[in-house]
Amino acid sequence: MSKSTIQFSRRAFMRTSSLAGGGMLIGFNLFQACKPKVAPPVDLAELNYNDFNAFIKIANNGAVTIFSPNPEIGQGVKTSMPMIIAEELDVAWKDVYVEQGILDTKNYTRQVAGGSQSIRHGWDALRQTGATAKQMLVNAAAARWGVDAAECSVSEGIITNAAGETLGYGEVVNEAATLEVPEEVTLKDTKEYKIIGTDARNVDIDKITTGKPLFGLDYKKEGMVYASVLRPPSFGQKLISYDDTEAKAMPGVIDIIKIGSKLQALLEDDPSFGSKISSSDKVVVLANSTWQAMKAKEVIIAEWENDVLMESTANHDQMLTGFLDGTQFETPRKDGDVEKAFKEADMVLERTYESPFLPHNCMEPMNFFADVTDEKVHLVGPIQTPAWKAGLVAKMLGREEDEILLEMTRMGGGFGRRLYGDFVLEAAEISDAVRKPVKVVYSREDDMGVGVYRPAIKYRIKAAVKDGKLTGYHLKEAAINDNMYGLIPNFFPAGAVENYQVDTVSYKSNITTGAWRAPYTNFLAYAEQSFFDELAEAMEVDKIQFRIDLLKKVDAEADERIQYAPDRMIKVIEKAVEKSGWGTKPKGVYQGFVNYYCHNTHVAEVADVEIENGTPVVKKVTCVVDCGIVVNPMGALNQIEGGVIDGIGHSMYGDFGFDAGTPMAKNFDRYRLIRMKEAPKVEVHLMQNDYTPTGLGEPTLPPAGGAVANALKAATGKRIYQQPFMKNPELLKVPEEPIIG
Repeated sequence: MSKSTIQFSRRAFMRTSSLAGGGMLIGFNLFQACKPKVAPPVDLAELNYNDFNAFIKIANNGAVTIFSPNPEIGQGVKTSMPMIIAEELDVAWKDVYVEQGILDTKNYTRQVAGGSQSIRHGWDALRQTGATAKQMLVNAAAARWGVDAAECSVSEGIITNAAGETLGYGEVVNEAATLEVPEEVTLKDTKEYKIIGTDARNVDIDKITTGKPLFGLDYKKEGMVYASVLRPPSFGQKLISYDDTEAKAMPGVIDIIKIGSKLQALLEDDPSFGSKISSSDKVVVLANSTWQAMKAKEVIIAEWENDVLMESTANHDQMLTGFLDGTQFETPRKDGDVEKAFKEADMVLERTYESPFLPHNCMEPMNFFADVTDEKVHLVGPIQTPAWKAGLVAKMLGREEDEILLEMTRMGGGFGRRLYGDFVLEAAEISDAVRKPVKVVYSREDDMGVGVYRPAIKYRIKAAVKDGKLTGYHLKEAAINDNMYGLIPNFFPAGAVENYQVDTVSYKSNITTGAWRAPYTNFLAYAEQSFFDELAEAMEVDKIQFRIDLLKKVDAEADERIQYAPDRMIKVIEKAVEKSGWGTKPKGVYQGFVNYYCHNTHVAEVADVEIENGTPVVKKVTCVVDCGIVVNPMGALNQIEGGVIDGIGHSMYGDFGFDAGTPMAKNFDRYRLIRMKEAPKVEVHLMQNDYTPTGLGEPTLPPAGGAVANALKAATGKRIYQQPFMKNPELLKVPEEPIIG
């Protein structure tokens, strides 16, 4: 990457002001340059400074504080985003302090933790901001010395002129605050990076390991009461009546109220949100502690309406199969003539793949604080979509959005569950009713019993082969509530098959569903990549070469709908083959291969399975990732390894269903997660290039299940078409002479 010159508008891009305690506050436009059809030079002259969306504070001692605007859910953005600014600002990372910004819709945009997009969207603007601040500081030093700024250099916050004189940032920060914002700055060449590409510890790690208050559950305020909410036992039920006599007499109980009317009015106004949040009335116990509130809730006698469709997993299974057999589909992509391809085919292969609902099971259960007064609505807690929730709270309570103050805490896991914020709305409605500061806290049973689950999905994939070539590909999806969004039909193998079609259909359920880490691809990758392996076997061609040959047929420039880069994917595949020792392992090691693209990142994984005591065991996964420039390799490694293990665990063990609308598991005694001793070694290889960074929180999860499934086939000779794999243990039985597919 060569050096870049960027033009800026003075008023729009940055504002400076003197701080009461000395120093300079620099506001910068974090995401404006990444908005559609906006590219440097950025001209925002018509906007006022209230559109700035993050801040750098430089103190007189040279210390730099960077306010991080995006929610931190463990994906590391609170560390990596400031690293990008610090790199172009040219300060020592040890002198940087990071603080979590609050929700500020006037000064920030896209304060969202979702889609693995934070670094990708912020990359250019973050670099521009650091470089612009550095240039202002250099200009101030040059003016003091009476020299040309071009003669000055900077290293770790120290400015040096041609004569060897030096000034620290802290020495010139007040003068810099009075200068014009430069219209032209130069960004670093990647070869000049000192911070980007080096390992940096999580900026919160010391606080996390010593138990400092960082998470939503840690937040407390004087006079705060705790709320535990009694919700319908089955999805779709409505509250008829309740008897709270015994509960009110229990120790610590302050009050018991009913809520729901304001949320119901909100959902009536925006019905599209209804599949994410239950609209029933609820009973709330307010007490002096979570334990007292939860114990009192247990003795409330409630009567619930039973005149609703009591959905069960068995019924869902039949309905989804019926949808796949039917004709009521939407078609997000159709190339060529699939029906003709199948009519003319020498061979047709068709398979159906099934997945269950899944809960998120964040380590930190859902919780949120709300304090509603006549003057403002103060909200504090772990949320992935703060602006969306603040807007909904304002609408629900009939308040102006500028009356909402939302502070974000660190989150003990999100995985999509904290996108929807039903717990935020509950806290706000409760506090509005009692006019006290309230902390809503879910138990694990609450969390699993009234979740926003990954939808149950079935895929049916059909391929046509003519003269030894793949000539037709038809993917059908049947899902509960949610169908794959618009980009996924343009992932591989779109563009590689002349006759290609994707159809979707959904069943509208009372069960609340939504995003779950790597939405849709978390299961689709397993289905498609298992299918590719089986198709290659049926065609009697090499599995790896089969994929590469398909990728070579893709003309991504001619078809702008294509989301992936075939050349980058081929390089990832070749690296995975090399690093995993594909095809060269000793007898007794069975391998499975997968390549996949999602969240703008290209991944290939190879799983190694060995037989121990007659049972196949996943021993190792080799993972190759092309995510462009890696800002923080240590953080990247954590995300990659975690994604792989999470993907294996849920593919192997994650099973969740419903009986008469009620979850069949509400705690870990009945819901199986992968255990530490079952986690394989994960060997990570990052492709080195100068492409703009892409996502890492999600892309390594989807391929993991497929790699393991293909390795299990090599070990047992049996194909698995249903997740979790352990649901059909007979498929994991190893014959006396293992079959290599």
